[in-house]
Amino acid sequence: MVRKVLLVCGILSSLLYVATVVLAAIRWEGYSSTSQTVSELIAIDAPTTPLVVPLFITYSLLVYAFGVGIWRSSAGRKRALRFAAVGLVGKEVLGLVVTLFFPMHLRGVEGTLTDTMHAILTGVGVLFMLLAIGFAATAFGKRFRLYSIATILILLVFGILAGLDGSRLTANLPTPWMGVWERINIFGYMLWVVVLTIMLLRIQDTVAPDDSGGRSNFGSVGS
Repeated sequence: MVRKVLLVCGILSSLLYVATVVLAAIRWEGYSSTSQTVSELIAIDAPTTPLVVPLFITYSLLVYAFGVGIWRSSAGRKRALRFAAVGLVGKEVLGLVVTLFFPMHLRGVEGTLTDTMHAILTGVGVLFMLLAIGFAATAFGKRFRLYSIATILILLVFGILAGLDGSRLTANLPTPWMGVWERINIFGYMLWVVVLTIMLLRIQDTVAPDDSGGRSNFGSVGS
């Protein structure tokens, strides 16, 4: 039961993050989800920072719990899942550091070290995320593996599109679609976390714990 509760934190974390982003955008009059990034919702002096930061902290804690659930679920079965857990938690450790200590400035304000660190740590976090998806993809069947590959491709394509607007954001120039590209990435990743959680919960229901190091039918689920 404890393991299942920890795994359900994966779904809860994604729901909380998406709800926070949507609610904050509504609360900030004049904010555009089409052209502005999620990071701007927690920017220095942004009107939504007091709302978003506590919710993002809660999101991070839920991800940590989810990572523990994955680690416990992988005992004696798939080492790749443990690497995935490390990737997911590592990404969110960096995400929490960025949220608390390195928020970006609002557009039109000259950038400082905090903006540079925000970009660097966010980029490293993306690498952790991609590694987590890649390792988890090997733990299940063909359908989940193909879905994970498709998710990685989406993250790469739309991540590049959002990145191309980075210099325009820094220069306070229009970025008409940057928010769309970024949200496709974020929501695509959140959906993948939900699907991973469902896969792991199915394992809990159909496979008896095997801590002896013997073979399990992880690979058959989702094939």
